[in-house]
Amino acid sequence: MAPGPIFAPLTLPGEQVRVRGEGDRATLQEVLRASPDRVEPPCPHFGACGGCALQHWAAEPYLAWKSDQIVQALARERIETEMLPVFAAPPGSRRRWALHARPGRGLHGPARLGFKGRRSWGLVEIAVCPVSDPRLVAALPALARLAAPFLEHPKSAPTLHITWTRTGLDVEVSGVERKSGGLSADARMRAAEAAQAADMARVTLGGEMVYLARQPTVRLGPALVALPPGAFLQAVPQAEAAMADFAAQAVAGAHRIADLYCGVGTFTFRLAAVAPVLAADSAEGAIAALKAGIATAPGLKAITAEARDLVRRPVLSRELAKIDAVVFDPPRAGALEQTREIAASKASKVVGVSCNPATFARDARILTDAGFVLERVLPVDQFLWSPHVELVGVFGR
Repeated sequence: MAPGPIFAPLTLPGEQVRVRGEGDRATLQEVLRASPDRVEPPCPHFGACGGCALQHWAAEPYLAWKSDQIVQALARERIETEMLPVFAAPPGSRRRWALHARPGRGLHGPARLGFKGRRSWGLVEIAVCPVSDPRLVAALPALARLAAPFLEHPKSAPTLHITWTRTGLDVEVSGVERKSGGLSADARMRAAEAAQAADMARVTLGGEMVYLARQPTVRLGPALVALPPGAFLQAVPQAEAAMADFAAQAVAGAHRIADLYCGVGTFTFRLAAVAPVLAADSAEGAIAALKAGIATAPGLKAITAEARDLVRRPVLSRELAKIDAVVFDPPRAGALEQTREIAASKASKVVGVSCNPATFARDARILTDAGFVLERVLPVDQFLWSPHVELVGVFGR
């Protein structure tokens, strides 16, 4: 083994273990002395499935470790702040899945469905998933039948992006071989029949309609929003509500708010209960859905929504002249260009939402250099038993 730190999954701090591997990556062979924080994993697939990494860790130290990931990322940028208790998503709450499909047994039999294995491209078929909404788990047999027609080409490796919505299952399929003409008419018909038999709401392939019974909708605060195919949506409704409510409380008293990287309106509609909102996002379909959702939530302050690439064309500081509060929720890469414009604006309150503490800390440094103070951070454990942590940070000046 290489000198220095060695990273071995499925271990815990303070444990004595036997591992095997090369370089700084190792595979656990045996736990010689277990941590008192080690618990029995609730899922029979744990260890083989690559979805969860930390089911063997007791809740209190597990959540403390997640919070500490944020503290350490901020410390690297010389930023200290108040860390609030972690909001923890409960088991059985995840409404979104990405399941991989592989050929099953028989020409037209159900596909094999599951997650990729730990440190492997192999498929781990799943029968249960304690992270996910039980309605998703119950739909596994129907999803396996739906996936089978998308495997007609030997080079296809479909992934089913599944969302449980108010009107039923919404499935967007990717990874289907398209060079040979795409899905045949027969396969499309079999997919539509499988979707109908399971009473799914919608099935799309690369954004193209395969089956539609009902428009998939979700409630975002007071609004009812029709989801475009493949639209981004927070994975856990409870985590979404906690983050959005926290952001809305942070900007209470604002006269005009900008909601940047707004998506379909995760934060927008709750913010519009406080003040008029300028919303912007690069996804045109998401902006169209947000605009349509405005009519379902009467009584809110005015919402102006614009499709705009905030990396190539960030909202400039002069465009934020009448904005006194900004909320931004960028992808993992952060919001470097947009943060510079926010820092140069006259906004007095900023709320940053992030799924990557490292890029959040980088952007936070830009804001603190411009006179902002990071007042408090809410850690959010939305992806239960994974190494990922999300956060909402409140800045003021």
